[in-house]
Amino acid sequence: MAQKPTSLPRRRPTESTGPRDADAHGRPGAHGGRQAAAVVAVKKLFAAETGSFFLILGTTLFMVVLGLVMVLSSSSVEQYIASKHTSFFGAFVRQGMYAAIGIPLMLIASRLPVSFYRRHAWKILGAAVVLQLLVFTPLGYEVGGNRNWIRLGESISAQPSEAVKLALAVWLGMILSVKRDLLDDWKHLAIPLVPVVGVAVGLVVLGGDLGTTMVMLLLVFAAVWFAGVRLRYLAVPVLFLAAAIPLIASGSASRNERIAAWMSGCTDSSDYQAACWQTLHGTWALASGGLFGVGLGNSKSKWSWLPEADNDFIFAIIGEELGLIGAVVVLALFLVLAVGFVKIIRRTNDPFVRVVTGAVTAWIIGQALINIAVVLGLLPVLGVPLPLISAGGSALIVTLVAIGVVLSFARRPEEQAPVRQAPGQRVGSLR
Repeated sequence: MAQKPTSLPRRRPTESTGPRDADAHGRPGAHGGRQAAAVVAVKKLFAAETGSFFLILGTTLFMVVLGLVMVLSSSSVEQYIASKHTSFFGAFVRQGMYAAIGIPLMLIASRLPVSFYRRHAWKILGAAVVLQLLVFTPLGYEVGGNRNWIRLGESISAQPSEAVKLALAVWLGMILSVKRDLLDDWKHLAIPLVPVVGVAVGLVVLGGDLGTTMVMLLLVFAAVWFAGVRLRYLAVPVLFLAAAIPLIASGSASRNERIAAWMSGCTDSSDYQAACWQTLHGTWALASGGLFGVGLGNSKSKWSWLPEADNDFIFAIIGEELGLIGAVVVLALFLVLAVGFVKIIRRTNDPFVRVVTGAVTAWIIGQALINIAVVLGLLPVLGVPLPLISAGGSALIVTLVAIGVVLSFARRPEEQAPVRQAPGQRVGSLR
């Protein structure tokens, strides 16, 4: 007997009309629902529109891991001595804790919409300036002649100027994008740019931190550059800074000594035990590494010969233990990070995104180049850490959050600058 044709679609044998994870009564299983929700949450966390997101994220995480390894290697001897021969891992554990805080904050920052940073730019900058003011209260204390640190309790310390960098980058992006049609008028460029930047940078200058001041000025000029300000408007501030930086540098006796020793090329034997000690031992560490290095953990300079081996001069330990190849790899990682940032700048139409990303790029890459130049003896000792690699909680956490802000731009390429319409034109008009 022939079967009558039916208009209903046939179900494949492998298909099921009921839920895959169900109890005995056919109700969806709670365990399966939680698993599905967790998978969806993880997919959303790492969902991105472009490859720039994963390029920046992967490079950043790799550099943090490399930094943890090098902090352990470069600090183990000093930590063993400081702990009275009980532990090698003090600095490594602290840096690992900072990374465990910074990485989730970076991912949270990458999930926030661009409008959040634009809307709260003034509040972010105000909070950072208030933190920087705390260095001039009893909470503040000096490190290496620089009063840019605060201490909370016995074991918690922070450097507020790191937060000022990020806040300034976000604020500059907001104000320059708002005034993008008025930047040809120097009055609109100067107000409120000059007084606000002057206060933010001036507080760091009062603390005596020349290295951080240089990085912040580089950040500001990059932001103005990417905003499209005419070059002639930058001539006056450049000339002013050319005269002001030597005056700022001469405000500290120890800084004067370091600069004088650097300018003399450390040829005076009397400076060997003083201003040239760190520079010379950093150079010797790099030289002893050769092409392939002496091997991870085999540095001789970290045996109390090189001050700040796990911080400002960690690049010297990298060159000694991993050789020229390891040093070039570190430079290549910063280059890859810069390429990821530049890709975001090139593809966006939003001036806020372009300015903030350009400022963060100048900050992180510029600071890395300054640190490496100091280790190579091309600049005097400035006390600037190597981003993402050197030991230090404030620098690592804030740098990771700054990268998270840029990742939020990479995640949402559809958030572009609003289109300005002609008078009388309606949304959706075909004219």
